[in-house]
Amino acid sequence: MLLFRVALAVAVLVIFVYGLVDVIRTEGRLTRGISKPAWIIVQIVLPVLGAILWLLIGRPRGTAQPRPSYPHPVAPDDDPDFLRNLEARRRNQAEADRLKKLRDELEAKAKEEGGKGRRGTDEHDADGLK
Repeated sequence: MLLFRVALAVAVLVIFVYGLVDVIRTEGRLTRGISKPAWIIVQIVLPVLGAILWLLIGRPRGTAQPRPSYPHPVAPDDDPDFLRNLEARRRNQAEADRLKKLRDELEAKAKEEGGKGRRGTDEHDADGLK
């Protein structure tokens, strides 16, 4: 009879501690029924009944915590939008480099022709008018 009482006391203690620790470790927004602080009070006031109610009613369904969902793949090289944007940026940069090179060539040519044109015009004017 004494062994039964000791086993019952240990079982009550284990259920109480497990239920209380489980309530404390559960995120407040995941509790069902009542708020997390209310579940803690229920656990303390009604140790065995509170733990049983927590396990049946208040505990979130499923043992796995919900993972946050990400709208895109985690790795950038797996994200098609990232790769498409990367390719577009590469093309834009190549086009900008090509246009800069053409502008530099045109400016160099204009300077070259401008210098020749003035000299040629000066010589032509001097020869043509006189």
